[in-house]
Amino acid sequence: MEYALVVRWLLLFAALWAVGLPLSARLFRRLPGRGAGLALPVSLVALTLPAYYVGHLSFGPVALVAGVGTLLVASAVAGLDFGALRRGDRRLAPGLDIDRRAVADAAAVFLVAFLFAVALRALDPAVHAGGGEKFLDFGLLQSLARASVLPPEDMWFAGEPVRYYYGGHLASILLARLTATDPSFAYNLALAGFFGVLVTAAFELGRGVATAAGANGRLGGLLSAFFVGFASNLVTAGRFLLAALPEGLRRPVARAVAERSQYTVEQVLAGASNFSYWSASRVIPGTINEFPLFAWLNGDLHAHMMGTPFLLLAAGLAFAYFRTPEEAVGERRRLVAATTLVGAFQVVVDTWSVPSVFGVLFLGIVFAPARPWTLFPGRERVRSAVGGSAVAGELARLGGTVAAVGLAGVAATVLASPFLFGAVAGGGSARTVELLSPDQRSGFGALALVHGAFLAAFAGYYVRRLGAQDGLGGREWAVLVGSFAALTVVAAAQSFAALALVAPLVAVGWVLLRFADDPRFETVLVVAGAGLVMLVELVYVNEQAGPGRMNTVFKTYMQVWVLWGSVMGAVLAGFVGDAVAASDVSLPRVDLGVRGGAVSAVGVGFVVLLVASTSVYGGLAVTEHTGSAREEATLDATAFADWRHENESTAIAWLDETVEGNPTMLTAPGTKWSEAVTDKREDVMYDWRGNPESSLTGVPTVAGWAHEVGYRGPDAYYDRVRDVDAMYVGNESTRARLVERYDVQYVWVGPGERARYGEIETDVAWLTPVHRSGSVAVYEVEEARLP
Repeated sequence: MEYALVVRWLLLFAALWAVGLPLSARLFRRLPGRGAGLALPVSLVALTLPAYYVGHLSFGPVALVAGVGTLLVASAVAGLDFGALRRGDRRLAPGLDIDRRAVADAAAVFLVAFLFAVALRALDPAVHAGGGEKFLDFGLLQSLARASVLPPEDMWFAGEPVRYYYGGHLASILLARLTATDPSFAYNLALAGFFGVLVTAAFELGRGVATAAGANGRLGGLLSAFFVGFASNLVTAGRFLLAALPEGLRRPVARAVAERSQYTVEQVLAGASNFSYWSASRVIPGTINEFPLFAWLNGDLHAHMMGTPFLLLAAGLAFAYFRTPEEAVGERRRLVAATTLVGAFQVVVDTWSVPSVFGVLFLGIVFAPARPWTLFPGRERVRSAVGGSAVAGELARLGGTVAAVGLAGVAATVLASPFLFGAVAGGGSARTVELLSPDQRSGFGALALVHGAFLAAFAGYYVRRLGAQDGLGGREWAVLVGSFAALTVVAAAQSFAALALVAPLVAVGWVLLRFADDPRFETVLVVAGAGLVMLVELVYVNEQAGPGRMNTVFKTYMQVWVLWGSVMGAVLAGFVGDAVAASDVSLPRVDLGVRGGAVSAVGVGFVVLLVASTSVYGGLAVTEHTGSAREEATLDATAFADWRHENESTAIAWLDETVEGNPTMLTAPGTKWSEAVTDKREDVMYDWRGNPESSLTGVPTVAGWAHEVGYRGPDAYYDRVRDVDAMYVGNESTRARLVERYDVQYVWVGPGERARYGEIETDVAWLTPVHRSGSVAVYEVEEARLP
């Protein structure tokens, strides 16, 4: 185990945190804790975005210095009081005093989360090809390590830039360079770092929202950290509950669950002895339903994971806007501008979550007490036009919000244009937005298993908030209950379960935010998550990355989880606070700061039930993970090659250590056998045979994994596959012509190539052997001797 590297990364995170605190305190000066737990994502944006721009000219020391320099300058400027400077007084700006206790609490959360993730990765550090996208993620990291300019060259499509969002990998390689860490170790340390940043951001958001709502902030923060970092859906707990049912009920219930989920009856009835960490992520048919603990156990350094801290940063900015009074126009504009930068950065990190960044901003602005049109010049004219009309006021509020968020979105698009017009534009498989048919929608049981804990908590929260409103009597409650019952009937008849389970969270939340006596930001985040769930029950993006709605739900549900998980702490802390306030017997103060009498069994029992039911998966998964057989504890992501593929590992290590830059390498394609060679069919994606040479080193190959079909289109990819086949088994003139066309400098002949092509002719004048080990031979192309 590489303890010195862990300490080195912790010191780097501490330095980034310290530098980011003035920036965070400036942005979140009106929030409890002044955004102490959001300092790291703030620093990462300020570090990586300038390095990204400069990297298009030169990605090396200059880009790194640009990122570090921008962060330091921004931090220094944020800590200055310019009015005092004009008077000759150098001091911190007013309101930027650091809340040391808040920093200490957030730092403790980060340390625990980071070390937890490090321990998990040290037990299973391998970037193996199966069960995820590790070959893609590590290949991107290695490609960036080799790059002299951005975007990096695609390791699976030599000679062309990558067409995938790589901002998180870019941040990871910058951290690796700041700590002098090899990518093979940086992969797992960056993965642990993103987990720590995510959980700490959830803690900070939960603490701030709970405190603003009058609940215990530390309790709210810890519960949010738990629900984002450790909690799971109800699949595992549901199986234990099912096992406790009488025999006559067990199988009918299991059959009902299996009908609208991805499980068979036998899988539903499987007990703890058949537990697998994998199955809880595949609930709704044809989709992937990930949550953070599963994702980090699985160990991909993937975009939908690395984008989550910045989504919560955007939520924090929306919260700050929500709390900023109307007269502080400049401050509110700065928050919108900061969200614009976060949105531009998120385009490169995880394009899928960019709409959510601006969606949360939209909700924060439209529901904030400050009227949004006051952000613009001509405020007095709008005020006069609105007058005392409630309808005109609502229209002006909506129009002002659309204008503000629209301008922010356009600005973010312009800032992200190098990526959008380079990595995204043109060539890939067509993507279309399509309506979801009723038979594709999620069923009641599947939605309850995936979101049940959140739905129960938010339903209770809404009842609590509605009960606190004046003028809501028995008649109004009867209308609400009757409306929900009617909605449930319609939902069942139309096979639209989300209409009954999720749509009320949007509708009632909207009413509470606009017409309640004291609108609260936790309701904004409940509405945001519910809106995303409803959206993917109506439309999906049809693309090559996954059949039907699979990829849409996959990428969206992670966003839902972190938004809902972050607000869950404030909601449950409110229940505990109500229970304490309702009790009559005095109790001493406890560590979490809760004062008052005997805690109500109902309120706290509900909280304990939700925590316990969502902990079952984590307990079993971590136990299974730590108890599985392994070679040794290490953070080396490539050590598994020596353990399990020793016939090829020496050659891969030679390639990684000896070959510099981005020479084009010829290897067998990472796809099915070509009809031009044989009638045999065998898929090598998500398998060791699928381009380990390029994926583990970043040295680009002519045609790698068939993921490139989604990035380039089928014609471009399969044309290359046929050319690769011809370069291995064609006649000499054809081979030489294609080798020259693709500027191939190395030819790899290993088990994958022999399995695909049989005997390969290498005794030609223009091939010179430069490495032999195990079952691999590597040849260098002598361009001058090509016929």
